[in-house]
Amino acid sequence: MRPNYTKIYQDMLRLEHPEKLKDPKIKELIQKLNTSEDVLNFNEKLFEQSKETQKNNQKLKTYDKKTMLKLLQYQKKHGFSTSYMSRKYKISRTTLAKWKITFEEEFEALK
Repeated sequence: MRPNYTKIYQDMLRLEHPEKLKDPKIKELIQKLNTSEDVLNFNEKLFEQSKETQKNNQKLKTYDKKTMLKLLQYQKKHGFSTSYMSRKYKISRTTLAKWKITFEEEFEALK
């Protein structure tokens, strides 16, 4: 089972920032929270975070299978190194390598 991020953000905005909930762009983005990448991007756009908070939150990030495959596909399409992807998305090189091994068959099928 997966958390209902749409409901969570609607409730959170209704309680803390009701003015943001009136914005049609935000309403549209809330309805499109399908992957963990969508949730992370939405959260960054909605709330400004300090560098310290970002650093602490990075430790708690999780990625769903769809997002992992999307990142691996992006890397392959553009020919980026694992080091570059690691710096850009703040994911360890070890984690990216593990994803490649874990999803090798599915990744090859997507080509």
